[in-house]
Amino acid sequence: MKTIALIAHDHKKDEIVNWALKNKDILSKYNLCGTGHTAGLIAKATGLNVKAYLSGPLGGDQQIGAHIAEKKIDMVIFFWDPLEAQPHDPDVKALLRIAVVYDIPIATNFATAEYVINSKLMK
Repeated sequence: MKTIALIAHDHKKDEIVNWALKNKDILSKYNLCGTGHTAGLIAKATGLNVKAYLSGPLGGDQQIGAHIAEKKIDMVIFFWDPLEAQPHDPDVKALLRIAVVYDIPIATNFATAEYVINSKLMK
């Protein structure tokens, strides 16, 4: 079973929760994980089991990056806020870089997440 990581910056948490609710039936077919608060919000809103790692600023982005390198994560949905400075910006860039290095899909907005999650390649 494939594993999807779910991450969102503070101003994008409502958006990823709404996206997860819209795609709850599809997401139920995957192992889900995410950074701290995001994972908790999605689990509470959808009733899905979402394994929570640390929050992004406390190392959660790095944990997810490590699991990508270990080939334990197959896709990342990361609703990031390009207009807000992040104190852990180097970690965010490292996570984006590791997803590209290991050639896994990484969706950084609602439209791309829709394309990827509904792709016949995800089945």
